Amino acid sequence: MYWNPEAETMSRDQLQDLQLMRLRALLVRLAEGSPFYRNAFARTGLEPGDIKSLDDLALLPFTTKADLRDSYPFGMLAVAKRELIRVHASSGTTGKPTVVAYTRADMSIWAEVMARGMTAMGITADDVVHNATGYGLFTGGLGIGLGAETIGATTVPVSVGFTERQLMLMEDFGATVLCCTPTYAAILAETAAQRRIDVRARMKLRVGLFGAEPWTDALRAQVESWFGLEAFDLYGLSEIIGPGVSVECGAHDGLHIFEDHFLPEIIDPDTAEVLAGGAEGELVLTTLTKHAMPLVRYRTRDRARLLTGSCACGRTLLRMSRVGGRTDDMLIVRGVNVFPSQIEAALLTDIALAPQYLIVVDRDQNGNIEGLEVWVEPSEDAYGRLPLSLAQIEARALDTLRQALGINIRVRVVEPRQIERSQGKANRVVERARVG
Repeated sequence: MYWNPEAETMSRDQLQDLQLMRLRALLVRLAEGSPFYRNAFARTGLEPGDIKSLDDLALLPFTTKADLRDSYPFGMLAVAKRELIRVHASSGTTGKPTVVAYTRADMSIWAEVMARGMTAMGITADDVVHNATGYGLFTGGLGIGLGAETIGATTVPVSVGFTERQLMLMEDFGATVLCCTPTYAAILAETAAQRRIDVRARMKLRVGLFGAEPWTDALRAQVESWFGLEAFDLYGLSEIIGPGVSVECGAHDGLHIFEDHFLPEIIDPDTAEVLAGGAEGELVLTTLTKHAMPLVRYRTRDRARLLTGSCACGRTLLRMSRVGGRTDDMLIVRGVNVFPSQIEAALLTDIALAPQYLIVVDRDQNGNIEGLEVWVEPSEDAYGRLPLSLAQIEARALDTLRQALGINIRVRVVEPRQIERSQGKANRVVERARVG
């Protein structure tokens, strides 16, 4: 099922010709309308006409989140401010958010890619979409809602919070599609279990659209089991468009990137060298069709790889692997690289453990990591029914992590619901000084 068959199934030669045409047009627009990029191109000595092929993309400078912050609020615009019809922003860790802006044409592109993505998941005008993704300056909720409305689905814009009421509305309104973060799906399932609500028996859910944070296959399996639905991964980021950069189809063999709008590369995060197809590295994206705030070679800091070969769904668009975390979330412990996603994947192989965990980092006086302690909760079955003590569960978790990571780390099993729940993106890593 396609929303735009012509765009989604064109030949690679046709697509690459389109990409090059749009890239060259983008560079001309930026040279004329963006002081930021005009200066960036001047520093490299490049003119838009110097880009003769897609291979020449590597000649262009990178754009980083620091560039967006330094240009706050509207220094990255490539159009007059009067052309804007929407402004979004991500949360700012240094006091100032990262601002993104949209023209009417940008909103049409966003609606298009989200409609493609939701159609690829099998969502139709007959569905009731329970959108429990955050609304407001965050792009997630409004972007998903835009896609659902574009395909004609009934949309329930409930946002996050008030979890018990969400369960009531999902049942009463006959929700067939659940949209939220994987973390919030776990909270919904946990609350339903506490209230003795049999979700699978009382609800009509068949599709789950999950994004905004990395998640493992083990958590996917749990979510599908809890709700009796088919889970799909949706990828995007505010700086590029919001949700809708790439999406899983029914084949679940990677996420199709809407390449006619977003040109992908994979680079080595340390050297910035472009990596060959199939290698894992940092995903870099160029927005080929954005008007208000186009970005050239934007370093996402997300770890992924590009997948070649045909897909059973018939789409010819390149696929990317599911994001395995961020290049800047790697923890180096006694010379060993450890990613939070590795810890989650290991923990969820044990049915005695719940999908709630916290990684507590200890640093020495020089700021180097000298140890990790993983806090994890037992599952309800393990805590209330299985003949296992917390000490036994802790020993199992310790052995599981030792085998998965190849290093010794500390494990602390706490009683259920002791780890703070996040209704948005989960923060899994904290410094020791921030926890008691």
